[in-house]
Amino acid sequence: MSWRVTLDCSKAEAEAVSVDGDALFALHDSPPVLVAEEPDANQPEEWRLHAYFDHEPTTQELVLLKRLAAHGEPEVEHLPDTTDWVSISQAGLDPIRTGRFFVHTPLHFRDRPDDTINFEIDAGLAFGTGQHDTTAGCLAALDRLETSGRRFANIADIGTGTGLLAFAALALWPEAKGIATDIDPVAVAVSEENAQINGVTIGHGAGELLLATADGMDHPMLQARAPFDLLIANILAGPLQELAPGFAAALAPGGVVVLAGLLDTQADAVIGAYQAQGLTLLEGGDGEWRVLVLEKPA
Repeated sequence: MSWRVTLDCSKAEAEAVSVDGDALFALHDSPPVLVAEEPDANQPEEWRLHAYFDHEPTTQELVLLKRLAAHGEPEVEHLPDTTDWVSISQAGLDPIRTGRFFVHTPLHFRDRPDDTINFEIDAGLAFGTGQHDTTAGCLAALDRLETSGRRFANIADIGTGTGLLAFAALALWPEAKGIATDIDPVAVAVSEENAQINGVTIGHGAGELLLATADGMDHPMLQARAPFDLLIANILAGPLQELAPGFAAALAPGGVVVLAGLLDTQADAVIGAYQAQGLTLLEGGDGEWRVLVLEKPA
């Protein structure tokens, strides 16, 4: 990578980069590697987006980057060709330990503890690696469900991103069947690569994971697998509300749904959408980014 473009962005824009960025550059022969970072923990709403190119970015590519960070002005730098700038950028992504899980980038492989469930996520973005509060919160919620004695045999991860939450669920309930979907085919391809890295078997059987590109619950494989006793969705508040009827219908009696990607100010509206479908709130989460756990009556 010999060129870097840097733009200031909001936390919400950084959250959306993992999907929007892949979609914007999907048809490019040599797309940039996008890396979002929080430069100052005391300024949690002020993030920075780096785009690493193996060529001098064109005017069109700079315009596309502006669509990811509406108020940021691109700063273009020519970097030494001999430096792996993507690896350097990921060096600052510290591993996350939450519940029994330890999630790390390849640079921290040697830091894996002996007493944790370990996942290596080779992603350009912090999101999906456990760095973001929503992902870490989902991992912790899954851990609590298993510790409390919950047993699941049919699991779906909707909007899977890197595949991490599906991998975690199958690690906790190894006899379950799993399916992970995303609206973005690039994310599904990344999930397949990450499954191979982490020893997750792709298939239809117990302990195996199916992958598919799907918009919400609209896919024949999801419809054939339903009803699910555990459904996970770490997406955004708006889609979570829109999908409430479909998620509720796809849950088995007594099934559990874990929802994330919503701010504290959005939680009441999301909870209301699922309570309107007859679900009961088990966990309301806390902090700026809430993770909700709801149950369908048995």
